[in-house]
Amino acid sequence: MWYLCMFYHRLLDYRKAEVESLAEVFVGTGDGLEWRLPQHHHPDSPFHFVHLPSEDVARSIANRKGSSYEELEVSIRNYPDELKLPYLSSDTTFKITVDSFGKVITFQEQNDRIKSLSYIPFKGRVNLKTPDHKFWLMQTDDYGANNGLPPVGQRRIFFGREVGAADRKRIPTYQLKSRNYLGPTAMDAEMAFLMANQALVKPGKLVYDPFVGTGSILVAAAHFGAITMGADIDIRVVRDGRGPDCNVWSNFKQYGLPAPVGLLRADNNLPPWRPALKEVFDAIICDPPYGVRAGGRKSGGRKLLKGAVDPYIVPDDKRTDHIPSTAPYCLFECIHDLLDLAGRMLVMGGRLVYFYPVLRDDDSRENHFPEHPCFKLVASSEQILSSRYSRVLLTMVKTGPYTEEIAEAARIKHLEFRENHVKWLEDGNLHSSVFAPADTQLTATGDTKFSKEPKLKYRGKYV
Repeated sequence: MWYLCMFYHRLLDYRKAEVESLAEVFVGTGDGLEWRLPQHHHPDSPFHFVHLPSEDVARSIANRKGSSYEELEVSIRNYPDELKLPYLSSDTTFKITVDSFGKVITFQEQNDRIKSLSYIPFKGRVNLKTPDHKFWLMQTDDYGANNGLPPVGQRRIFFGREVGAADRKRIPTYQLKSRNYLGPTAMDAEMAFLMANQALVKPGKLVYDPFVGTGSILVAAAHFGAITMGADIDIRVVRDGRGPDCNVWSNFKQYGLPAPVGLLRADNNLPPWRPALKEVFDAIICDPPYGVRAGGRKSGGRKLLKGAVDPYIVPDDKRTDHIPSTAPYCLFECIHDLLDLAGRMLVMGGRLVYFYPVLRDDDSRENHFPEHPCFKLVASSEQILSSRYSRVLLTMVKTGPYTEEIAEAARIKHLEFRENHVKWLEDGNLHSSVFAPADTQLTATGDTKFSKEPKLKYRGKYV
């Protein structure tokens, strides 16, 4: 059956991939969902028709997350009575909500439009608080393309019964401004929930974040019932926070969620897992440090940079407050290590969901994302952050076993990827390209080029 999806006009590029992922959670497969745009609608329209196997599936997905009124009347009158009348009977209650996209309508206009539906044989009583059935009358206007909204060729009108709606109330509950413990790179709550959906998170799944920070992604995973585990190279973040009542653990306590089974001080470049340990996690979800707001770090410092390979031993009297030395960790190396970790530690069919940065003026970036022999890319959704760069949420599913031969093949593939597409991933180049003065930018090869692009204002300062 076909269902009309009305997406919230935020993060639109992510929504279809999210629905397909949730279909896999509730049905067992999300591949090949059939989508259809309403007539004259742009692909960025918030309205999409999707074919789903049942109303229960549509409701589960939503909970987890005519061109004239004359034509509308004809369509409703012609709709089969056996599908329409059960929801209009005298022993039911109902509510009609009027909404619009691209235009603000007054309260009086809403009432007039509800009255215009008098030809629908409602026999039940109106109940605005707890109705048995909720109906929606929605309109898209033929507005121009100068208001930042996706263009629509002409007005369209939709009327239908609500089978499910996203729980938008949880977004304010988890919003960052009310979070007890917050870091400068904490993941936005709505995005964290979206990432958890992409990873097929559900009760009993074990989810790992190797760059856990203050735990925003794991909070979203725990909300959906997952068992969580995280790691970070900064021991002060995972151990101390800002005191006994303001740390990663207190964030979970704040929302009444199960605490992570473990938070490790661990280096993604030197993972702590025993060599024989494989296929432990159901999902790995993370936001790797790519050097715009915060640069990556790995174990290092003077001793290792000078060529020492043997680990140094921390004296017993300094162990309590010791902070291991670190060195810069470029994104190229970080992504390679992340894919290797996921190939080794994810179960078959497990998902890796992570953000990957792109320079928007780099012509070579299109459709070129990191690859690994163990994985298949199932979704990529772009979030534009500025005129110069954006980040893409990549969702990959593990389709093949991990072996040492596969690991070597992946290493070679990644070196080829760096050479052909992303030389700018070297440490510092992305940051320089984003924040350099407007007349000088780094190209994809790291060379400086001149631009006539006007200066941009960033947090009150020109860059």
